[in-house]
Amino acid sequence: MTSPMSPSSPAPAPRPDFPLGGTTTIPRLGFGAMQLPVARNGSHDRDTALAVARRAVELGARHLDTASFYFSGDVRANDLLREALYPYPAGLTIATKIGPLRNPAGEMYGEATAEQLRPEVERNLRELGVNVLDLVYLRVGRLSAKGGPPLGERFAVLAALRDEGLIRHLGVSNVSTGQLAEARAVAPVAAVQNRFGVLDQEDAALVDTCAAAGIAYMPFFALGGSHGSLADDHLRAVAERHGATAHQVAIAWGLARSPSIVQIPGTASLAHLEQNMAASGLVLGPADLELLGRAGGRRVSGPAG
Repeated sequence: MTSPMSPSSPAPAPRPDFPLGGTTTIPRLGFGAMQLPVARNGSHDRDTALAVARRAVELGARHLDTASFYFSGDVRANDLLREALYPYPAGLTIATKIGPLRNPAGEMYGEATAEQLRPEVERNLRELGVNVLDLVYLRVGRLSAKGGPPLGERFAVLAALRDEGLIRHLGVSNVSTGQLAEARAVAPVAAVQNRFGVLDQEDAALVDTCAAAGIAYMPFFALGGSHGSLADDHLRAVAERHGATAHQVAIAWGLARSPSIVQIPGTASLAHLEQNMAASGLVLGPADLELLGRAGGRRVSGPAG
């Protein structure tokens, strides 16, 4: 990436870290492991997946996002992270999600009941090779839109496991404002993981709610993912102005959009990883942000991630 040049006075650089749960400092640019186990062209390149995980940490990612239900065939993201990084370096935090249930074919067939949550937490502990999970999200709704039935009973189970010392911080994912409030009435919420990005700003009010409450907001599909794209004239114009890629601009926009946003872009490509991590040095000016605000008016359609 070339040195960012803005025709306007640059905006202040975003905060480089976030106090997760008020106690754990994490950089605001991490790494998502969802794509690591995915087969491409009919096969899985395990060596490259391991190299990507290691390189992400070398480039400064100190917050990794994974889940036991991130798998393809017999290849699991948790296993890859453990093989690549164990013993884990000091200062590394690993977040995982529980809730969706997938069969061996990869189909999401249901959601874990309150009684099934402990086994799911224990599964993540075993797969990652740790005694305590840094952050556990209760993911609701499977692949449906955010919101849905009450989550208090299930969140209370996670709160009890936190009290036992198996979890440090609790989060919720794919939730509405009402569900976040319900969870916070049960126990402190350290992070929210919902769909949000420069071209998909429907969750803007909840982003601001999290910022006001000191809750990390970690968007999924911030780079479009498999259910959208970053094809937009405004985004392209900003990228060209800075000699950057659309992905880099999308990452930088999120960091500028709210001090609570922690970006967790995922990739299985070393070259793409290098580009993503370089985006932390891209500072967008007021003219960029105003143009990208217009881009967000056109929501990318598709199911939740």
